[in-house]
Amino acid sequence: MKFPFLLTGAAACLPVATLHAATAPATASPNNTKPPNLVLIIADDCTRHDTELYGGQARTPNMMRLAREGMTFSKCYQAAPVCSPTRHALMTAKYPVKTGAYPNHTFVKKGITSWAKWFQDAGWRAGLSGKKHVNPVSTFCFEHVMPKNIARDDQKERNPDFGAVDVFLRDCVKKNESFGLFICSTEPHSPWNKGDASKYPPARLKLPPIFVDTPKTRDAYSRYLAEITYFDAQVGEMLALLDKHKLAGNTLVIVLTEQGNGFPFAKWTCYDAGVGSGCVIRWPGHVKPGSATDALVEYVDMIPTFCDAAGIKTPDDLDGRSFLPLLEGKTDKHKDYVFSIQTSRGIFAGPDYYGIRTVRDERYRYILNLTPKATFKNTAIKTPWYKEWTAAARAGDAHAGQLTKRYQHRPAEELYDCEKDPWNTHNLIDDPALKERTANLRKQLAAWMKDQGDKGQATEMAATRHLWKNAGGNGGED
Repeated sequence: MKFPFLLTGAAACLPVATLHAATAPATASPNNTKPPNLVLIIADDCTRHDTELYGGQARTPNMMRLAREGMTFSKCYQAAPVCSPTRHALMTAKYPVKTGAYPNHTFVKKGITSWAKWFQDAGWRAGLSGKKHVNPVSTFCFEHVMPKNIARDDQKERNPDFGAVDVFLRDCVKKNESFGLFICSTEPHSPWNKGDASKYPPARLKLPPIFVDTPKTRDAYSRYLAEITYFDAQVGEMLALLDKHKLAGNTLVIVLTEQGNGFPFAKWTCYDAGVGSGCVIRWPGHVKPGSATDALVEYVDMIPTFCDAAGIKTPDDLDGRSFLPLLEGKTDKHKDYVFSIQTSRGIFAGPDYYGIRTVRDERYRYILNLTPKATFKNTAIKTPWYKEWTAAARAGDAHAGQLTKRYQHRPAEELYDCEKDPWNTHNLIDDPALKERTANLRKQLAAWMKDQGDKGQATEMAATRHLWKNAGGNGGED
């Protein structure tokens, strides 16, 4: 995949002040033998295709800066297309069913540990500022890097507080402490009310092929793109603080876009737009500036990779594994397959059940629908813009009719060529030329489900027991 930051003149559209910051690379101290710090910045409901870095319309100058100074990943995937299981998998380096954290608004079983404990056991600080969406506190025992008047158990999701982050970094420098820090944004999760939408005039936008072109859709898409740029400004704030405290040269920075947006065929689905994530990593002196990779990596690999780089011991039974050799340019490959799960039971305005499992190799995505006769539904179909889609379908718009039907009614199996069809619109499951490929992917998915203890529909029906509101104060015990 080609990235915009590698093209001649890519920085020409940036303001002068931004351009100066974007072209001033972080440098590593040649005599620094201290292990690197970690800063992981994660968005909330951002389709990577919509960002400037991946050829989209949302301007992201700070992500572009990191891409020029680090490595951009074109094939990074997560274990689920909704927030809570995604974050649990990221922070435990284990897939959702194994930990019990597979529906949304979930929690992990008793005995599961997270990155916070691994860092603290190694004598490191482990902080998080912003959105949590993980439970229980005993497992995710990070420092709450927020103002003192905001309680740790306040479940209202909040954006990072960079004043508190500034204090945290100052304290780490003063005490010469190594640290890991998660910066967890709530953007661009709906309601899309942050950022300057006037920078994205609705009439001028190019809509993805999986959208129906209606006025309310264009308005919503404009506000969503503005919020991506707002998130990118948060990335910029964090980078500025690293520079301020002279930490940039010895800090490994990871930026992730999380699962796709709240429009159809992204979040709540296992299409590439739903489980694919933008990923850019900077580590001065170790990661080649301006590099890019097509290697398959997953969210469960992120923390094991950093721990490998920093010499932090992790449990032996993790699903994720380090891709440090890939970062350091010693290999161009990491995994042969990546896996994801969608559990719809328990989502807002969702169906009683609608389970999806998927596997992807370097090119093709195979999707298994556990209950193809069921009808999918969620909060998206209640929005004003989706009502315009259904109205257009009723009025005879063939594109609208095809999309609205496909979104709520899907076949038992799907297969997509993600190189030729990145939006996964043309199902190749019956293509005889791909019979062997399909059979192999079907086999790989079945083996993964067995390894995870995933019993398919039985696991789906048990999902409500894994919602945090139903935990019953058992501290995460299944």
